[in-house]
Amino acid sequence: MKYFIALVWLANGLLAKVLNLVPRHTEIVAGILGPAYARPLTILIGLSEIAMAVWIVLDRQRKPTAILQIAIILTMNTLESALVPELLLWGYLNPVFAALFCGVIYHHAFRTNPDHGVVQHP
Repeated sequence: MKYFIALVWLANGLLAKVLNLVPRHTEIVAGILGPAYARPLTILIGLSEIAMAVWIVLDRQRKPTAILQIAIILTMNTLESALVPELLLWGYLNPVFAALFCGVIYHHAFRTNPDHGVVQHP
């Protein structure tokens, strides 16, 4: 599960933002923060997402990392949905997919045993 989560961060950071294979991401940044520095800021965001992927694979501080991921995803999607919904891949459904991904992150961090990957029972 951690590799799937890390892959999502890596793909979005490296492929979509740093390598600019999905220029829509730079357009989103431009729409929210302005066009003057949209490309460099998009690259910085992408590098941060790559760092998040590496941190997830290292599997340290799983619960605080999950809380941070969920906060970033919900904040980012709220801003994007409010300010540039026309640029989102799934439009107003983007928050639904974001919430589902947050659920996967929550389950991995809080419901599975980090040593064995089995579901913990309360």
